[in-house]
Amino acid sequence: MKNYREKNKQAWEFNAYDFWVEHLGYPIERAKKDIENPKQRLKKHAQYFENYKDVKVANICGSCGKKAIPLALLGSDVTVFDISEQNKKYASEVAQAAQTKIDYVVGDVLEINLSKYRNYFDIVFMEGGILHYFHNIDQFMSIMNQLLKPGGKMICSDFHPFTKISDVLDYDMPTMNYFSTEVIEGEMAHARFYPQEIRNKFPLCSYRKYTISEIINSVINNNFTIKQFDEHPSWNNEKYPGEFTLIGIKDN
Repeated sequence: MKNYREKNKQAWEFNAYDFWVEHLGYPIERAKKDIENPKQRLKKHAQYFENYKDVKVANICGSCGKKAIPLALLGSDVTVFDISEQNKKYASEVAQAAQTKIDYVVGDVLEINLSKYRNYFDIVFMEGGILHYFHNIDQFMSIMNQLLKPGGKMICSDFHPFTKISDVLDYDMPTMNYFSTEVIEGEMAHARFYPQEIRNKFPLCSYRKYTISEIINSVINNNFTIKQFDEHPSWNNEKYPGEFTLIGIKDN
């Protein structure tokens, strides 16, 4: 089971630092934008944070730090968990340029050190499409629950399961039967930005896409109470759902 996550790691380490520089700017440039208006950088996710100061946040698969660094600038104590050293390099340099601090743990999310982080965080936050990287959603949600203090909040924002049957986000991802439980191979998100000769060199990722009911039931079965479920339109066509945000509270 672990080998698919090692495969995903290879994909997310491929040219990642250079990609962030090209698309987000050099770290010092990105830092200036984050400092200018950190709350705006959180975009639609800002509404799900009641406060920021001294709140311990676990940013799951936090990638280049595009949400973690604004949260830190707003006063949160942020720990990023991500599989890519390249992502850490970029995020750490942006944080340093912004004169703020984030902790960044590189490793497999399913192997987080729970002896250290169990019942540690006030908020677990994820966004940008990460659930499909984990083939066992119950295992994933169990770990999210264990990271939180009793009464802590999970903010799970992800690609809408509608993307199983329609590529409404233009990610060049294969579509399938909505109810399929098949594991598929596909490109990682950045590959489509490169010329075909480079794109062909990208390692493939291994995906398991979920239905709405699979996600909601996994949250419920892992001792969360669902407080809110929002659907967001695709950024390319507002007629179709593109993302969702689920708010779960860890049961006491």
